Amino acid sequence: MEHCRATGQREHDQRDHPGSGRRLGWRTGIAAGGFHSLALTSDGTVQSWGLNAAGQIGDGTTTERHTPVLVGGLVGVVAISAGYQHSLALLTDGSLRAWGNNANGQLGDGTTTQRLTPVQVVGLANVRSIACGDTHSLGILGTGTVRAWGANSQGQLGDGTTTSSATPVQVSGLAAVKFATAGAAHSMTLLSDGTARSFGNNAYGQLGDGSTITRLTPIPVSFSNSLSATMLLLLSE
Repeated sequence: MEHCRATGQREHDQRDHPGSGRRLGWRTGIAAGGFHSLALTSDGTVQSWGLNAAGQIGDGTTTERHTPVLVGGLVGVVAISAGYQHSLALLTDGSLRAWGNNANGQLGDGTTTQRLTPVQVVGLANVRSIACGDTHSLGILGTGTVRAWGANSQGQLGDGTTTSSATPVQVSGLAAVKFATAGAAHSMTLLSDGTARSFGNNAYGQLGDGSTITRLTPIPVSFSNSLSATMLLLLSE
């Protein structure tokens, strides 16, 4: 089933429910993966819980966790995102850490080795926003361009090929990108002019271009002018 995942950046702060029996402190971001969850706290650390068969919890084990545990070795985190069986964190210095399933290179460390604790995504700096699909990942750079890595059988990396990559590659033809999100095998970006571009699997028309043709590079989503204007207004807020 296709679904889009967004970054856990800049979610509204909130306290745990008084009856929850457990406090995470001030939560500043949340993310949900296939069967695991992440919470970013105000001290820049991350806690995670749920299924852990591929190490997606990041505590150095593959033990299923029914309550939040600390992700090992992470400090200075400003955003989080979760894929089907992997997790991604953006640090204050603009670098990325990833952990969990890496069969398709979705951790971006140059290997396909499963990681039970966070490892650095190679070759990236000045990242300002992140997103995870099921088995691929996206990062928006400060320049407004986008890098993608992981599975690419449906063109979800947007580099014009169907070759998976264990290191970040540039998404073709994108600039001035403000936001990105990802589904099981497709990706979407929102540009500063309020328009959107999508790429990857399109079997159900999820790219919004009026067709069901898989696209290996970004194509415009066919919004009405009024919807595009509304998206631009939201960007300015």
